[in-house]
Amino acid sequence: MLYVVGIGPGNRENMTFEALEALKKSSSVVGYKTYINLIEDLLEDKKVFSNGMRKEIDRCKKAVEIAELGENVSVVSSGDAGVFGMAGLVLEIISKSQKDVEVGIVPGIPSANGAAASLGAPLMHDYVSISLSDLLTPWKLIEKRIKLAAEGDFVICIYNPKSKGRPENLNKAVDIIMEYKLGSTPVGIVKNAKRKGEKVRISNLGRLKEEEVDMTTMVVIGNSNTYTYKDYLITPRGYQL
Repeated sequence: MLYVVGIGPGNRENMTFEALEALKKSSSVVGYKTYINLIEDLLEDKKVFSNGMRKEIDRCKKAVEIAELGENVSVVSSGDAGVFGMAGLVLEIISKSQKDVEVGIVPGIPSANGAAASLGAPLMHDYVSISLSDLLTPWKLIEKRIKLAAEGDFVICIYNPKSKGRPENLNKAVDIIMEYKLGSTPVGIVKNAKRKGEKVRISNLGRLKEEEVDMTTMVVIGNSNTYTYKDYLITPRGYQL
């Protein structure tokens, strides 16, 4: 069996019983080294295969090879395995190669939801998740999705907002969004959501360019009804109080 496991933020409190059980059943675990480090205390009796960024295809092919030998193996992703994780790639590899491998997708808490819990209730109405990484998606397509999400007044969860190789993508996104949303629109900024060293800030769209943001940060931009109360970010669902 090949398990594709979402480990959530990586701490035990926010991992599902199913994820823990899949890791327990697996003789081998494959993953990006940063995520392997988060769960290393669960892997003492496992064969571990890890490497760096942009090696996703190699990792997933390795897991398929192990599963073909009849072993239980887990491929781990932070957050949810099906949200910018490894579930799709594993299934693509198996479908294209016609491998006879049984796969179990194990869900986890997505980064957007972990960040939302720390912020209060920003995702109570329709929202979208958009990654600003243009390594696999053309920037023109990302721009189009940002524009349509802003025009539709969705709450927008931004993954991979800024890196050394993409220092201006968040600023470009803000410029597009501000064509449709006010600068006073509340914004939640959560670094290391539900992990050690978590930092939570509430800002607004007009100040977002000046905020400290990196690849470990989730940015949640409210809709036209989102508001702040004390340390909470709240998006009304529409109940009449």
